[in-house]
Amino acid sequence: MPETAAKRAPATRISLFVSDVDGTLVTPEKVLSPATVEAAHKLKAAGVALAIVSSRPPRGMVRQAAELGLELFGGFNGSSIVRPDLTVVEQTFVPEKAAAAAIDALERHGADVWVFTDREWYVTNPDNPHVAREVRTVGFDPIVVESFEGALERVGKIVGVSDDHDALAHEEGKLQALLGHNALAKRSQVYYLDVTPPHMDKGHAVKSFAAHFGVPLEEVAVIGDMANDLPMFATGHLAIAMGNALPEIQAKADFVTTSNKDDGFAHAVEEFILPRAGAR
Repeated sequence: MPETAAKRAPATRISLFVSDVDGTLVTPEKVLSPATVEAAHKLKAAGVALAIVSSRPPRGMVRQAAELGLELFGGFNGSSIVRPDLTVVEQTFVPEKAAAAAIDALERHGADVWVFTDREWYVTNPDNPHVAREVRTVGFDPIVVESFEGALERVGKIVGVSDDHDALAHEEGKLQALLGHNALAKRSQVYYLDVTPPHMDKGHAVKSFAAHFGVPLEEVAVIGDMANDLPMFATGHLAIAMGNALPEIQAKADFVTTSNKDDGFAHAVEEFILPRAGAR
């Protein structure tokens, strides 16, 4: 597969591999392929720890964590680090004022809004077609409300949902400017604009995983496909972009694997990780 210009020499020894989930670890149908599960087993056999981090709520990652035999995983772009039984290791919420401001801004620009707390998912428009997609993704149903009043105390993520992809991309920068240091606004898909807790991104998750496993950052590899994965790329010392990632994401990686339609995660493990497992 093609390689891209790296910003630094990629790691020669890998002891921890951190993966995004949607667009990376799972297929477009939101399932783990047999090749991906087998690749996870090969990592364990080679002594390479595996952790995953996603914009999903932690509750929506339990199935994948169990299938992969994980010790730890991160939801809400890394602001919630949990164990497989959902015991919280670290957790940070979006400040209430920032949450209210984000909801107001997204609704004014025509986006449907979803609110995810540490345990629940709230929507005002259950007929949005993306709701059914999200149910298949996270594995649980939303609670339909008339407003989000009273649901902003323990917010892990707010999502602006729109099929006007260009408008949503334009809104990303404007919303971040509005929120300032009080929250992060990043697209997790071309149709989802996520608002998550401040100072908490996937780079933070990588650092938390590395500390948990006792692995130096110089021995951490990461893989992803979207802009919200770039903090991982900047934190780990070997960055892999998916073949389905946008060109600007691929340009910031050390290597590019195949797409998530073509077992890109498994290919990356075979091609870029296992040859560096235990290498000096």
